[in-house]
Amino acid sequence: MKPKYRAVPFSLLRRAAAASAAVAAKRSTIHSLTEVDITEPRRILREQKLSLTAYVVACLARAVAENPLLNSLRKGRRLILLEDVTVAVLIERELQGERVPEPVGIQRAQAKSFRQIHEEIREHQRHPPDRLGSLSGLSWVTLLPSFLLRAFMRLGSRSIRLADRYGVVAVTAVGMFGEGALWFLPLSSATVVVTVGSIVQREGREHLCLTVSFDHAIVDGAPAARFMRRLAELIRGGQLLAGDGQQP
Repeated sequence: MKPKYRAVPFSLLRRAAAASAAVAAKRSTIHSLTEVDITEPRRILREQKLSLTAYVVACLARAVAENPLLNSLRKGRRLILLEDVTVAVLIERELQGERVPEPVGIQRAQAKSFRQIHEEIREHQRHPPDRLGSLSGLSWVTLLPSFLLRAFMRLGSRSIRLADRYGVVAVTAVGMFGEGALWFLPLSSATVVVTVGSIVQREGREHLCLTVSFDHAIVDGAPAARFMRRLAELIRGGQLLAGDGQQP
Protein backbone atom coordinates (compact mmCIF):
# COMPACT_ATOMS: atom_id res chain seq x y z
CA MET A 1 0.00 0.00 0.00
CA LYS A 2 1.42 3.35 -1.05
CA PRO A 3 2.02 5.93 1.70
CA LYS A 4 -0.33 8.90 1.63
CA TYR A 5 1.34 12.26 1.32
CA ARG A 6 1.30 15.49 -0.61
CA ALA A 7 4.18 17.56 -1.96
CA VAL A 8 4.31 21.34 -1.63
CA PRO A 9 6.91 23.73 -3.06
CA PHE A 10 9.97 24.46 -0.90
CA SER A 11 9.54 28.23 -0.88
CA LEU A 12 12.22 30.76 -1.69
CA LEU A 13 12.08 31.94 1.91
CA ARG A 14 12.89 28.45 3.19
CA ARG A 15 15.67 28.04 0.61
CA ALA A 16 17.19 31.35 1.70
CA ALA A 17 16.91 30.33 5.35
CA ALA A 18 18.56 26.97 4.61
CA ALA A 19 21.41 28.67 2.74
CA SER A 20 21.96 31.13 5.58
CA ALA A 21 21.88 28.36 8.18
CA ALA A 22 24.42 26.30 6.21
CA VAL A 23 26.86 29.22 6.33
CA ALA A 24 26.14 30.12 9.96
CA ALA A 25 26.54 26.51 11.13
CA LYS A 26 30.25 26.70 10.31
CA ARG A 27 30.77 29.62 12.71
CA SER A 28 32.07 29.14 16.25
CA THR A 29 29.30 30.91 18.14
CA ILE A 30 29.03 31.50 21.88
CA HIS A 31 25.66 32.35 23.42
CA SER A 32 24.83 34.26 26.58
CA LEU A 33 21.34 34.06 28.07
CA THR A 34 20.20 36.78 30.45
CA GLU A 35 17.23 38.73 31.79
CA VAL A 36 17.06 42.52 32.00
CA ASP A 37 14.63 44.49 34.15
CA ILE A 38 12.81 46.75 31.67
CA THR A 39 9.95 47.86 33.91
CA GLU A 40 10.56 51.61 33.59
CA PRO A 41 11.63 51.73 29.92
CA ARG A 42 8.65 49.58 28.93
CA ARG A 43 6.24 51.82 30.84
CA ILE A 44 7.43 54.79 28.77
CA LEU A 45 7.34 52.81 25.53
CA ARG A 46 3.83 51.57 26.27
CA GLU A 47 2.53 55.04 27.16
CA GLN A 48 3.90 56.54 23.95
CA LYS A 49 3.19 53.46 21.78
CA LEU A 50 6.82 53.11 20.76
CA SER A 51 8.76 50.06 19.60
CA LEU A 52 10.66 47.89 22.06
CA THR A 53 12.68 46.47 19.16
CA ALA A 54 13.78 49.98 18.16
CA TYR A 55 14.79 50.63 21.76
CA VAL A 56 16.95 47.48 21.85
CA VAL A 57 18.50 48.51 18.51
CA ALA A 58 19.37 51.96 19.91
CA CYS A 59 20.94 50.47 23.04
CA LEU A 60 22.86 47.87 21.03
CA ALA A 61 24.24 50.51 18.66
CA ARG A 62 25.57 52.61 21.57
CA ALA A 63 27.11 49.60 23.28
CA VAL A 64 28.80 48.43 20.07
CA ALA A 65 30.12 51.95 19.35
CA GLU A 66 31.88 51.79 22.73
CA ASN A 67 33.41 48.41 21.79
CA PRO A 68 34.77 48.73 18.23
CA LEU A 69 36.01 45.12 18.12
CA LEU A 70 32.39 43.97 18.05
CA ASN A 71 31.73 46.03 14.92
CA SER A 72 34.15 44.02 12.81
CA LEU A 73 34.36 41.12 10.40
CA ARG A 74 37.13 38.72 9.49
CA LYS A 75 38.53 38.89 5.97
CA GLY A 76 41.33 36.40 5.48
CA ARG A 77 44.13 37.24 7.93
CA ARG A 78 42.76 40.70 8.59
CA LEU A 79 40.10 42.00 10.93
CA ILE A 80 38.06 44.82 9.38
CA LEU A 81 36.76 47.31 11.97
CA LEU A 82 33.87 49.37 10.61
CA GLU A 83 33.60 53.02 11.66
CA ASP A 84 29.81 53.26 11.64
CA VAL A 85 27.44 50.86 13.36
CA THR A 86 24.79 49.41 11.07
CA VAL A 87 22.27 47.20 12.85
CA ALA A 88 20.39 44.60 10.82
CA VAL A 89 16.74 44.24 11.83
CA LEU A 90 14.28 41.64 10.56
CA ILE A 91 11.08 43.21 9.23
CA GLU A 92 8.24 40.68 8.91
CA ARG A 93 5.78 41.07 6.03
CA GLU A 94 3.23 38.86 4.32
CA LEU A 95 4.09 37.83 0.78
CA GLN A 96 1.85 35.42 -1.13
CA GLY A 97 0.23 34.21 2.08
CA GLU A 98 3.54 33.54 3.85
CA ARG A 99 5.03 35.54 6.73
CA VAL A 100 8.44 36.61 5.44
CA PRO A 101 11.19 38.13 7.62
CA GLU A 102 13.47 40.40 5.60
CA PRO A 103 16.63 42.11 6.91
CA VAL A 104 17.11 45.85 6.61
CA GLY A 105 20.11 47.82 7.81
CA ILE A 106 19.70 50.75 10.21
CA GLN A 107 22.78 52.68 9.11
CA ARG A 108 24.83 54.93 11.42
CA ALA A 109 22.59 53.73 14.22
CA GLN A 110 25.04 54.93 16.86
CA ALA A 111 24.43 58.53 15.76
CA LYS A 112 20.63 58.31 15.59
CA SER A 113 18.16 58.98 18.36
CA PHE A 114 15.84 56.24 19.53
CA ARG A 115 12.92 58.10 17.91
CA GLN A 116 14.72 58.22 14.55
CA ILE A 117 15.36 54.48 14.70
CA HIS A 118 11.74 53.86 15.67
CA GLU A 119 10.45 55.88 12.71
CA GLU A 120 12.86 54.19 10.30
CA ILE A 121 11.68 50.73 11.33
CA ARG A 122 8.03 51.81 11.10
CA GLU A 123 8.62 53.21 7.62
CA HIS A 124 10.06 49.87 6.48
CA GLN A 125 7.06 48.08 7.99
CA ARG A 126 4.70 50.37 6.06
CA HIS A 127 6.48 49.55 2.79
CA PRO A 128 3.88 47.75 0.63
CA PRO A 129 4.64 44.04 0.08
CA ASP A 130 6.17 43.52 -3.34
CA ARG A 131 8.55 40.59 -3.49
CA LEU A 132 11.25 39.09 -1.32
CA GLY A 133 14.30 41.34 -1.31
CA SER A 134 12.46 44.54 -2.22
CA LEU A 135 13.15 46.12 1.18
CA SER A 136 16.83 45.21 1.28
CA GLY A 137 17.48 45.89 -2.41
CA LEU A 138 18.48 42.26 -2.99
CA SER A 139 15.48 41.04 -4.98
CA TRP A 140 17.83 39.73 -7.70
CA VAL A 141 19.06 37.12 -5.22
CA THR A 142 15.68 35.41 -5.54
CA LEU A 143 16.68 34.31 -9.06
CA LEU A 144 19.67 32.26 -7.84
CA PRO A 145 19.52 28.47 -7.59
CA SER A 146 20.15 26.98 -4.15
CA PHE A 147 23.87 26.20 -4.60
CA LEU A 148 24.59 29.75 -5.81
CA LEU A 149 22.47 31.12 -2.99
CA ARG A 150 24.74 29.37 -0.48
CA ALA A 151 27.82 30.73 -2.27
CA PHE A 152 26.37 34.25 -2.16
CA MET A 153 25.66 33.95 1.57
CA ARG A 154 29.22 32.73 2.16
CA LEU A 155 30.81 35.54 0.14
CA GLY A 156 28.41 38.09 1.60
CA SER A 157 29.51 37.28 5.15
CA ARG A 158 33.04 38.42 4.19
CA SER A 159 32.09 41.45 2.08
CA ILE A 160 33.08 44.86 3.48
CA ARG A 161 30.54 46.61 1.25
CA LEU A 162 27.66 44.40 2.39
CA ALA A 163 28.81 44.65 6.01
CA ASP A 164 28.74 48.44 5.78
CA ARG A 165 25.26 48.39 4.24
CA TYR A 166 23.59 45.67 6.31
CA GLY A 167 25.80 45.49 9.38
CA VAL A 168 27.71 42.84 11.31
CA VAL A 169 25.44 43.21 14.34
CA ALA A 170 21.77 42.31 14.36
CA VAL A 171 18.57 42.30 16.40
CA THR A 172 15.83 39.74 15.95
CA ALA A 173 12.64 39.75 18.03
CA VAL A 174 10.97 36.36 18.00
CA GLY A 175 9.36 35.76 21.36
CA MET A 176 8.12 38.97 22.95
CA PHE A 177 4.59 37.62 23.10
CA GLY A 178 5.35 34.12 24.32
CA GLU A 179 4.08 32.85 27.65
CA GLY A 180 6.70 32.16 30.31
CA ALA A 181 10.45 32.67 30.06
CA LEU A 182 11.63 31.99 26.52
CA TRP A 183 15.12 32.29 25.06
CA PHE A 184 16.11 31.44 21.51
CA LEU A 185 19.50 30.38 20.09
CA PRO A 186 19.88 31.88 16.61
CA LEU A 187 21.89 30.67 13.64
CA SER A 188 23.59 33.73 12.20
CA SER A 189 26.78 34.77 10.44
CA ALA A 190 26.81 38.16 12.21
CA THR A 191 29.52 39.09 14.73
CA VAL A 192 26.93 39.97 17.39
CA VAL A 193 23.25 39.01 17.42
CA VAL A 194 20.74 40.05 20.07
CA THR A 195 17.69 37.79 20.07
CA VAL A 196 14.73 39.21 21.98
CA GLY A 197 12.73 36.54 23.77
CA SER A 198 9.69 36.83 26.01
CA ILE A 199 8.82 39.31 28.75
CA VAL A 200 8.19 37.71 32.14
CA GLN A 201 6.97 38.96 35.51
CA ARG A 202 9.47 38.72 38.38
CA GLU A 203 8.13 39.95 41.73
CA GLY A 204 5.93 42.54 40.08
CA ARG A 205 8.58 43.74 37.63
CA GLU A 206 8.97 43.06 33.92
CA HIS A 207 12.06 41.22 32.77
CA LEU A 208 13.12 40.84 29.14
CA CYS A 209 14.71 37.52 28.14
CA LEU A 210 17.69 38.14 25.87
CA THR A 211 20.15 35.91 24.06
CA VAL A 212 23.34 37.64 22.92
CA SER A 213 25.44 35.59 20.49
CA PHE A 214 29.05 36.28 19.49
CA ASP A 215 31.37 35.04 16.77
CA HIS A 216 34.00 33.36 18.95
CA ALA A 217 36.64 33.78 16.23
CA ILE A 218 36.46 37.53 16.91
CA VAL A 219 35.17 37.89 20.48
CA ASP A 220 36.44 36.03 23.55
CA GLY A 221 34.43 35.30 26.68
CA ALA A 222 35.73 38.13 28.89
CA PRO A 223 35.08 40.97 26.38
CA ALA A 224 31.69 39.40 25.65
CA ALA A 225 30.81 39.43 29.36
CA ARG A 226 31.82 43.10 29.71
CA PHE A 227 29.76 43.97 26.65
CA MET A 228 26.78 42.11 28.10
CA ARG A 229 26.97 44.14 31.31
CA ARG A 230 27.09 47.41 29.39
CA LEU A 231 24.21 46.44 27.08
CA ALA A 232 22.06 45.38 30.04
CA GLU A 233 22.88 48.66 31.80
CA LEU A 234 21.76 50.70 28.79
CA ILE A 235 18.54 48.73 28.32
CA ARG A 236 17.64 48.79 32.01
CA GLY A 237 18.53 52.45 32.57
CA GLY A 238 16.29 54.04 29.94
CA GLN A 239 18.62 56.99 29.39
CA LEU A 240 18.13 56.77 25.63
CA LEU A 241 14.45 57.53 26.15
CA ALA A 242 15.22 60.71 28.12
CA GLY A 243 15.60 63.64 25.77
CA ASP A 244 15.10 61.16 22.91
CA GLY A 245 18.56 59.69 23.41
CA GLN A 246 20.20 61.97 20.83
CA GLN A 247 23.96 61.73 20.52
CA PRO A 248 25.81 65.04 20.98
